[in-house]
Amino acid sequence: MTVRVMLVSPAMNAALREARFDGDAPLDRAGERSARAAAAAVPTSGTVLSGPSGRCLGTAAALGLTARTEQALSGWDLGRWSGRRLDEVGAAEPDAVAAWIGDPSAAPHGGESLRALAERVGGWLDGAGDRDGAGDREPARVLAVAEPAVVRAAVVHALVLPVEAFWRLDVAPLVLTELSGRSGRWNVRLGRPLAAPEGS
Repeated sequence: MTVRVMLVSPAMNAALREARFDGDAPLDRAGERSARAAAAAVPTSGTVLSGPSGRCLGTAAALGLTARTEQALSGWDLGRWSGRRLDEVGAAEPDAVAAWIGDPSAAPHGGESLRALAERVGGWLDGAGDRDGAGDREPARVLAVAEPAVVRAAVVHALVLPVEAFWRLDVAPLVLTELSGRSGRWNVRLGRPLAAPEGS
């Protein structure tokens, strides 16, 4: 069965502005305004999901979506680093940060390794059509608001890239990434902004 999975990255919040590791921080006012302005550009879907973070749920609500929370779309679990700034952790634990970036199986923060994140998200992506409820008569369509790390991991899995390619992908706020196909054969359409960037 052909599946179309549409991933929307959440709007801006203070953690993103301050280059903090994902914590469960809500949208700030500017992010909420941007998401409301982008609501008309969101495609329709049979199934609408959201990662469980405050930022994803707030974005879904501001986009006017009634989304079901999907735990498999949880942001990257970075253990004791969650909520801390990257420069702060890099200064305090340079060897740990180097290991984290250099080895996809490393989890010096006590949370989830990059490889584990990619496997979790890949497993969800490969089963996405099963959760649509459309049956075999028509293509499944799933729309999900998901953290940038989840979107990056989905692209790595879909294109069968080396896990290390994760570090070479950037996902801006309120961008639509579309994956179509089925398990083992995906096409990816990257980076369509739902709204004009802030300040433009």
